[in-house]
Amino acid sequence: MKRIVSILLMTFIVMSMFTTATFASNSEISKRNKVVNVAHRGASGHAPENTMAAFHEAFKMKADYIEIDVQMSKDGELVLIHDTTLDRTTNGTGYVGDHTLEELKQLDAGSWFSDEFAGEKIPTFEEVLDAFRGKIGILVELKSPELYPGIEEKVANALKERNMDKPRNNKIIIQSFNHDSVLTTKSLLPRIPVGVLAGMSWKDVTDQELEEFASYADYFNPNMNILDAELVDRIHDIGLDIWPYTVREKEQADRLLKLGVDGIITDFPEYVYDHPGRHK
Repeated sequence: MKRIVSILLMTFIVMSMFTTATFASNSEISKRNKVVNVAHRGASGHAPENTMAAFHEAFKMKADYIEIDVQMSKDGELVLIHDTTLDRTTNGTGYVGDHTLEELKQLDAGSWFSDEFAGEKIPTFEEVLDAFRGKIGILVELKSPELYPGIEEKVANALKERNMDKPRNNKIIIQSFNHDSVLTTKSLLPRIPVGVLAGMSWKDVTDQELEEFASYADYFNPNMNILDAELVDRIHDIGLDIWPYTVREKEQADRLLKLGVDGIITDFPEYVYDHPGRHK
């Protein structure tokens, strides 16, 4: 009887070890396959960029984050628009910073995309925070912050007023092509993750430069065209995550997923979800 009990006990221990190892292995696979789906300026392949319509569409499509571009009006209000001028995405003209919020709110930011979206307005940063906090992550790009002295403080204050400067409660990340602005933001919001955006000129980024970024940033978010397997490995080795931009074709998403990036910034969230390796 004791012999039988011993055999059963040994079998149970071996099976437990195998199950634990298998679970750990599956967990690692799941972690590797979890690619963050970032809707670029909202689901901007389906609705006019940086509008509430695009953000709501991204939410409906179950994107993990919306990416937004923050600038400042003439009277110091935070508004969402990509270009520093109004001409491409509204029926207005001139520089964003030369218009008050009241003037900007009178513009049509949707008709350029489709008559279906006629009358869409330029939203404020605060409007988007209030509508989407706790519902979807928000990747905040400070757009041309050198044109708007003090924009980092205004963004920080808007987040603090809503108790959104604590990352355990909110999925907020702030990034910019202006790396000095990223440093300023980190000093104001030390608990919020930040990222450095990198255009084509960073194709030959050195390990020393990556180490410098890693001293204050959490993400290195490059133009997708500079990435290859070797650069992805170097960025990961330094401890940074990679969310490249901007995917507009399915084949582009497939290539980036094979390279092992951590997130993808895309106009079409469905291109990331459709990939068989994407952990949903």
